[in-house]
Amino acid sequence: MSDAARPWRIDTTPDPVACARTLAAAFAREPAVSWICGHSQAVRTHWFETTLRTHATLDGARRHTLVDPDGAAVAAAVLTPPRATPTVGARALWVAGTGVRCGPRAVRRTLRHLHRGAGLAPDGAWTLEFIGVRPDLAGRGAGGALLDHVLTTTHAPAGFFLTTADPANVPFHRRFGFTVLRRTSLGPLEITAMTRTVAA
Repeated sequence: MSDAARPWRIDTTPDPVACARTLAAAFAREPAVSWICGHSQAVRTHWFETTLRTHATLDGARRHTLVDPDGAAVAAAVLTPPRATPTVGARALWVAGTGVRCGPRAVRRTLRHLHRGAGLAPDGAWTLEFIGVRPDLAGRGAGGALLDHVLTTTHAPAGFFLTTADPANVPFHRRFGFTVLRRTSLGPLEITAMTRTVAA
């Protein structure tokens, strides 16, 4: 059986840490995460763990993983509901945890990245924060299968929003109906904001 035809299944309630570790592997060479975390696998993993723990405090936050027959995560996606933001306490814990485990540069650059994308999302849209596939399974349909599931099972009358600093992601998302909203620069990054509307 080919990898693309393997009997993957969706887990809609994955543990945030397991999800974070999958994304840390998937984003090893992604420009924005590399700019924030450097090239240390440990720092990248800590950053995703702290970020996803904070994200899990949001009402309605969603995490999905695609898992193989042995239960190992192959790909992961993280979505934020419209207008959801962490509480002051959750933000403070994120800053403290990220500062200690990843360093102050990771905190500063994350906040700059978030500020650059603030206000771009259409009102009422869900934000696709992350979607990534383990490097050993990239190009075998896992990302597409997971994204298709996310888009078809999330009630999003105002559509979806995402940003990416990896130009290779733009044509991938276009195949799923996303269009470019805006391009902007941040340090060495060229960030593309994209939206997907839902047909009436």
